[in-house]
This record gives sequence, C-alpha cells and structure tokens, in this order.
Amino acid sequence: MSSIYFNDEHDSLRQLVRNFVETEINPRAEEWEAAGIFPARELFKKLGDLGLLGLTYPEKYGGGGVDYWYQTVFLEEIGRAESAGAALGIAVQTDMATPALAEHGTEAQKEKFLRPAIAGDAVFAIAVSEPDAGSDVAAIRTRAVPDGNDYLINGSKMWITNGAQADYLTLLARTDDGGGGFRGMSLIIVPTDAPGVGVSRKLDKLGYRSSDTAILTFEDARVSQANRIGPEGMGFMLQMRQFQVERLSGSLMTAAMLDKVVQRTIAYTRERRAFGKPLIENQWIYFKLSELLTEIEALRQLNYHCVRRLVAGQDMTREASMAKLKAGRLARQVTDTCLQFHGGMGYVEEYPMARYFRDARLISIGGGADEVMLGIIAKYAGILPGR
Repeated sequence: MSSIYFNDEHDSLRQLVRNFVETEINPRAEEWEAAGIFPARELFKKLGDLGLLGLTYPEKYGGGGVDYWYQTVFLEEIGRAESAGAALGIAVQTDMATPALAEHGTEAQKEKFLRPAIAGDAVFAIAVSEPDAGSDVAAIRTRAVPDGNDYLINGSKMWITNGAQADYLTLLARTDDGGGGFRGMSLIIVPTDAPGVGVSRKLDKLGYRSSDTAILTFEDARVSQANRIGPEGMGFMLQMRQFQVERLSGSLMTAAMLDKVVQRTIAYTRERRAFGKPLIENQWIYFKLSELLTEIEALRQLNYHCVRRLVAGQDMTREASMAKLKAGRLARQVTDTCLQFHGGMGYVEEYPMARYFRDARLISIGGGADEVMLGIIAKYAGILPGR
C-alpha cells in the first residue's frame, strides 16, 4: 500500500487482519452461506481478543486509541472476506451500532455497553429502519414513552443486521412527537433480553445470505431511561452524524471487495482458453479490466479523502455520500462485467462469482439508497433552487 497513508504499524495490522480473514472466515464462508447465519458471538470474541473491535475507541474501555487510518486498514481487509455477510456484521459492530455510544455516551454507559462490545463479549445491532421507513429515517414510528424512570417501547424494526443474534440494539425511537418529522427522536440502548423485545423472523435475502437480517418487534418493552444516548430528542441528529461513518465504512469494504473480484477475474481469464489462446489476450477483456481497476482506484482515493477529513475533524457528509453512491454503482458494474468474463462458470453457485454478483446489489440500497445520496449531494452543491 502507499506509504503516503500507511506506515509499518498499519502494514502489521493489515497482515494480522488478513490472516484472521483467511483462517477464521474464508474456510467457513460456504457453510455460513448455506446456514443463512454466521456465529457472531464466536467470531466477535476472537476479534475482541485480538483488540480489533475498537481500534479508534478509548483505551480506558479496551479500545486501541488510534485514528481512523487504522480502522481503514481493518475495514479494507475485512471487506476482502469471502463471507460478505460476516464482514457486514463485523462492520455493524464497529462502525454502525457503537460510534454514537462511544462519542456521546456517559461513562456508565460506556462501561456497561461499549466495553463488552469492544471485547467481543456482546453483539450489537443498529435498529433504525422500519417496514415503512427505510431511507426516510424521519418517518419512523416506533415510540418510547416515558414511564417513571423507564421507557415503554412499542413498534417494529426491519432490515436489522445482526438482529437475530444481537445482545443490544442501538435503537432510534420517538420519545416526543415534537411536531413530527425528525424532531423528538432519541437513541436508546435496548437489551434484546428485555421483556417485550422479540425477533419476528429472519429475512431470506438475495445476497449477504450469511448475515442474519431480522424483523424485530417491541411490545411494551421496558428499558431504563439511563440507556438513552445523549439528550432526549437529539437522536435523529446523532444518528445522521453516525451515518457518515457507516457509509464510509461500507465504501471502504466495497473497494477492497471489488479489487478482489477483478484480480480473481484476471487470474481466471489467464487460465481459461478460447479459440486457441487465453481469454486475457482478447483486447476487449484486458482493456475493460484495466478500466475497472482505474475506477476502483478512483473510489479508493475518494475513500481516503473522506478519511482525511474525518481524522481532521471536518465534515465529510458530501464526500461520504459521493463515495457511497460511487461504491454501489461501481459494484454492479464490476460484478456484472466479471461474471460475463467468467461465462457459465460465473453463473453457477459452486463458483463465488455468482455470490459476488448477488451481494453487490445491496450496496446501492443499504445504508441510504443511491437516490438519497444524490439528494444529499445536490443539497451540498446548491443545485436545487431556494435551498
């Protein structure tokens, strides 16, 4: 990797994570795909024992206390895993369900919830989306009504990654009507063993099959108000800031995954012969692969620009939205083209190209659809009149 961004410590971390992926994830990827779930508690504990689940979090809670360049290395290597579902579940733990807790939680909350998350002793999920509110977060209906020192939570959440295995949910709920829209929402840590919290069912998906994605229900679920992160009514704002890290993490993993797909396609077209010569010698094929490598490198550099802004404490909403948009669209282009170059072998489930093709489609949907990213970009560019 370029020494502009990474030093020997980063390289050592990269090798550690790569070895973990190759020994603890890849050999079991097919098994987990068939089962429709990966063993999150087992895998997270191994990651926690290596100090990999809280690289950027304070050392006093068991974290690494380093900057996001180290997390960049971690995510890139996790993104190369053969089990995209397991990779996503890990990223939910590190970059989606715990950042708001780490940044805005109380000391007591960090000791009780963040420490076990970093150690791999607790599995976390982020519970925002609902059956009628996906990318439109302001439309959520799940309510948390004060009752003494507790909240009584009612509603449902959908598309919840790690949902069937999570010990804790970072849940966004309405604690006050506040005039509707984004006002009056709060982030609350919800133990999944609380009475009234249930897994309605695990969803059967096109891709990311080893990721347990669940519908969750809340029926008078009682949770202490001490579990609320930050001031009441500020949950939407905290969640929006957290989304930028989530989108960057997805883009970092996607760039690494796409590079792996192209490299595997290069190797295949070198070995596969047609009309008396290797496929790679067809100019259209090596030109197209070269073009895809160029696009992946452009995405990688956009990702690194986001990381620079994040580490510098600057707003990266515009850039992270661009990276998320580019990642989703490029994922479709790369996997479709590489599947085509594999021919029939790309279409059968016994070869991983079909899985890459299926998995890639989620990237333009999850964590904010392409259309939402375009709206954010248009706002920051001042394209829409009067805005």
